[in-house]
Amino acid sequence: MNGVQDYAKVAGPAIQAAGGKTLVRTSDRIEPHESGLAQRTVVIEFESFAKASAAYSSDAYQQAVKVLGDSAQRDVRIVEGVE
Repeated sequence: MNGVQDYAKVAGPAIQAAGGKTLVRTSDRIEPHESGLAQRTVVIEFESFAKASAAYSSDAYQQAVKVLGDSAQRDVRIVEGVE
């Protein structure tokens, strides 16, 4: 196993337990435009901004971050959606 695979095994259940639902997970086929970067993107929906923030800060998810270590660079953003 590598760090990313180990991270996924821990992060997935932690996110689901916190109420997160994965909406988008990119494959290797990415076509960036303008200033975009060809990098993996995952979009997860939560019931509220507060629940998303709590999920990120949770002990379970932070354990996943420790498992990942230096195996990947990450750019995590929690944003409030609009309808």
